This record gives sequence, C-alpha cells and structure tokens, in this order.
Amino acid sequence: MKKYLVTGAAGFIGSNFIKYMLRKHDDISIVVLDALTYAGNLGTIKDDIDDKRCFFVRGNICDRALVKELFDKYGFDVVVNFAAESHVDRSIENPQLFLTTNILGTQSLMDVARAAWATGKDAQGYPVYREGVRFHQVSTDEVYGALGAEGYFREDTPLCPHSPYSASKASADFIVQAYRDTFHLPVSITRCSNNYGPYQFPEKLIPLVINNILEAKKLPVYGRGLNVRDWLYVDDHCKAIDLVISEAKDGSVYNVGGHNEQRNIDIVHLIIDIVRRQMEQHPEYRKFLPEDKRGDISWISYDLITYVSDRLGHDLRYAIDPSKIKHDIGWYPETTFAVGIEKTVEWNLQHRDWVDEVTSGDYQKYYEHMYGHRG
Repeated sequence: MKKYLVTGAAGFIGSNFIKYMLRKHDDISIVVLDALTYAGNLGTIKDDIDDKRCFFVRGNICDRALVKELFDKYGFDVVVNFAAESHVDRSIENPQLFLTTNILGTQSLMDVARAAWATGKDAQGYPVYREGVRFHQVSTDEVYGALGAEGYFREDTPLCPHSPYSASKASADFIVQAYRDTFHLPVSITRCSNNYGPYQFPEKLIPLVINNILEAKKLPVYGRGLNVRDWLYVDDHCKAIDLVISEAKDGSVYNVGGHNEQRNIDIVHLIIDIVRRQMEQHPEYRKFLPEDKRGDISWISYDLITYVSDRLGHDLRYAIDPSKIKHDIGWYPETTFAVGIEKTVEWNLQHRDWVDEVTSGDYQKYYEHMYGHRG
C-alpha cells in the first residue's frame, strides 16, 4: 500500500484531491496534515477521514519535529504539498505570513523527506533514495506574472511574480528545483490555472459571487472586471496531479490549464444568469434567499455588480499552454467551463450548510474589512 502525506488537504484543492484519490485507488493510505487556518475546514473531509485509509493530523508544515514524527510513524512514499497561504489580498496585508508558510514550510517538508528517504550516497557523493518516493509541489500560474493580449505561459516562461503571494510560490518552486539539483531529491512541480468547483472557500471569485447573490449583497468586481483568467475544474486538476506523481519523470515541471479563458466580468454575468434561472426552475432554492427577497427575484440582475478599486499589482491576463503534459502523459482538461460552472453553482446551492459553516466568524469580518458590507 502506497503511503501519502498530503498537506493542506482540508482546503479547497487538497480536499478534492484526497476525495479523488480515495475514489480511484484502493491500494493507498493518506495522512492529511493541515493547520486548519481560516480556509481549512475539517468538515470538508469528515467523510474521508472516516475511511480507514485516511487519517487527519492538525499541525503546521513549519513544525519540523511534527513532520519528522509523522514520517517515522507512517513511512511515507509520496508528499503532496498543497499547504500554502493562497489569497493574494491577504498576502498584501501580511506578506511575512506567506513567506514563512509557503517558502520555509516547503523547505522544512523537503528536509524531513530527504532525511527519511535517503539510503546512502552514490560515487559522486549525492544522496540515494529508496525506490518510488516523490515530493510533489503544487504551484500556480501566478508565478509567471502577467501576459499581454496574446500568448500563453509555457514551462520555460521566466518566472516574474507580482504579488507577495506569487513571489512566495515562485520562491518555493525554486527551492524545490534546487533540492533536486543539490540533493537529487525526487521531485515534481505542477503549475495550475485558476481552479473552481466544490468546497472552494468563498473569498475566491466564483463562490464569492454565488454566496453574495444568495445573501442579496452587492458583487464586488475589481477595476472594470477585464482581468482574464484560465479556469480549470478542480477534478481535472486532481487527475493531473495523480498522473504526474505516478508517470512523470523525476524533476518534471508541468503547466496544468483548462483552455477556458474568461474575463472576470463575464463570469459574474454568467453566475447571475445561472442563479436566477435556478431560482426560477427550482423554487425550493429560494429558501436560501433573505425572506423579503423570495417572491420577486428580478433583483438578481447585473445591477448587483459594484466596481471596487483594483487590487495592487493585479495581473491583467493569465493563460496556460498545457500541451507538454498532454504530450508526455496524456492529460487534458475534460470539463468544459459551461459544464463546470453549472455544476459549481448547483453544488453551492445544495450545500448551504457547508457554506454557512465556513463563512461564519472570521471570514465575515474579513469580507467586511476588504469590501464593506454592501447589503
């Protein structure tokens, strides 16, 4: 049975990854290590950790003693590092937290892994590791910076981050590659475009818009909403990571994109249209609206949009060329944006208990601090 340490797996992409892996593979066990910060929610993976193949440990990847204890106890074969502070706005407010977790935390994990996996040294003095081990770093297309109106990020595009968040992720990528070159640690890196789908924390654009509509709040859009992102359905991303870990050559770096470029304002318009249609076709969903808003729903319209000051260092366009991963290991995005966004809105309507749980307390204070309470 192959043993995985998956960090940050109470968050959005990590939780979807362990659900995907447990569905697909019978011969694995997973230990989830998560600090349960604001975006981590134990309820997201409750059913998974009830599975005898999945265990949860609360802790920080910077806690080297804890990570070593887990390696000693479970003998991991694979580390998949999702653990990261990931919201750009928060990185502008508190850069040090992002640098500490995203850079030093990654280094700490690798130090423990290489010590645990080393079996000796080769003739040149480089460490030799036991068969089948791999450290996989989950990165982002934001490390590349911004594109113009044309072109795509490729794996050989120079890294040029523009926010504390993307700078911390680029730094982590460099450290992972440096450990490969310096210590021959078996590693791989994937850089994904914007993910969306179930269990996404509502500070991100798509769930934020859905949630605000259901609470009859204004929909904050940065600038004029013309920033372009390449959107990737989260299950497609999970499949890509699984394939890279099992089939890619040691040291590989792959871009994982959805071929779904969309302007932010167009996404907001589309979500408004879908939510209004869902409310018309399924009146039972109106119970999630404020009581005085359930009758006439014509207010669910583009008039909810309010434009707010643009984010500092806001990159205009990201777009990924995923041809390398398709050529090398046969991965391609299977979920079109039209299908994925419908599934995402429907999931958010059907799981209001989860949304209510994760948006209570600290998140509400943060939202009002960033955007104001535009009810």
